[in-house]
Amino acid sequence: MRGGATGRGNKRSRGFSVIELLVALTISATLLTATMAALDAMFKGFQQTTDSASTHVVARIAVNRMLGMVRTGDEFGPIPVDVLDAAQNPLAADYFEYVSARDENGNATEATRIEFRFPGEEALLRTWTPGEEPEPPEFEVTGPGDLWIVLVDLASGEEEEYILLPGVRSAEFTLQYDIGPRLMRATIDLVVEPEVQDDIEVTTGAIPATFRLVASAMPRKSVE
Repeated sequence: MRGGATGRGNKRSRGFSVIELLVALTISATLLTATMAALDAMFKGFQQTTDSASTHVVARIAVNRMLGMVRTGDEFGPIPVDVLDAAQNPLAADYFEYVSARDENGNATEATRIEFRFPGEEALLRTWTPGEEPEPPEFEVTGPGDLWIVLVDLASGEEEEYILLPGVRSAEFTLQYDIGPRLMRATIDLVVEPEVQDDIEVTTGAIPATFRLVASAMPRKSVE
């Protein structure tokens, strides 16, 4: 009995070896890394979706603003040489302009132009036949362009400009005229790319999905 008690008392409890600790630490680090990567992708994906929705709302506001310009404007351009020629009318363009202000005598004092610009370039002010492709630019296109509003003082020729909508891949304005020439209908066709932060694209490899907005309006004078 005494010898048995002594044997049990001398028995030591076995702990973890160094190898077992290293394996446990490796597994824990791997799990933590995978968890952090999943959380990072989730947050970046949420931010990308939020940015896309925000861009969609801004684009719709810009389109509604342009529709309001069509409804209230006068003396639109560009105009075809012959409105009776079906090959020229309607015409498509990457801009449109109209008289936006007159003095008390009815004389035009201000013109407004909506124009599409490629990144870092001036507006090309192109026209083409609807359903066909416009003439490509002579320079390399590096990304989405912008829609600009240009206010022209017809007395002095001075211009004031600012961006209406960024991130525009393409813009086509189809203008249909009656004899006069008088604008009967304008159709706005935009392809917009959501603005996404650079770090989101690099981290997740996400490619922003473009969306298309098409709307049309008639000037009030054409309806009356």
